[in-house]
Amino acid sequence: MSRGSSAGFDRHITIFSPEGRLYQVEYAFKAINQGGLTSVAIRGNDCAIVVTQKKVPDKLLDSSTVTHLYRITDSIGCVMSGMTGMILIGVDEELGAQLYKCDPAGYYCGFKATAAGVKQTEATGFLEKKVKKKPDWSFKQTIETAISCLSTVLSIDFKPSELEVGIVTVQDPKFRILTETEVDVHLVALAERD
Repeated sequence: MSRGSSAGFDRHITIFSPEGRLYQVEYAFKAINQGGLTSVAIRGNDCAIVVTQKKVPDKLLDSSTVTHLYRITDSIGCVMSGMTGMILIGVDEELGAQLYKCDPAGYYCGFKATAAGVKQTEATGFLEKKVKKKPDWSFKQTIETAISCLSTVLSIDFKPSELEVGIVTVQDPKFRILTETEVDVHLVALAERD
């Protein structure tokens, strides 16, 4: 009985294949894309922003109960993309606004901007170009750059109900999720700029 190329090396997370691969970790990375979502996060001058799509998978679900943004503590929030994979934003008392990404292998580090999910590669490319031009954004620029990135890589003109935006700022370090009305203000500003 053949199990394909993994030949039984995928039964435990600590068993390496002869090529040095950990199949369970590779499966976890593939699971990030299973949810079909893309998330974008950017650290501004005095804030950190995370934006993700809001998809309600079933018309019978109460859309107000569907979220991918979670408050970890009063000042730390995260977005979960796919089945596993996480981006954390928060405010450090000494270092200011912070942005960290943790992958399924447990590796994490700080970022100026990052993305996760199906269109991660495209979003990362978009963000790299923007960070080169202007690394320190104001609060408004940070939110609008994140929304613009997600909109561009997904080729979608979002409605306020189709986005979730989580924020922390140095002035108000409590993690909070913007209301649809607040999101709409930024969508209108982006539309007027185009």
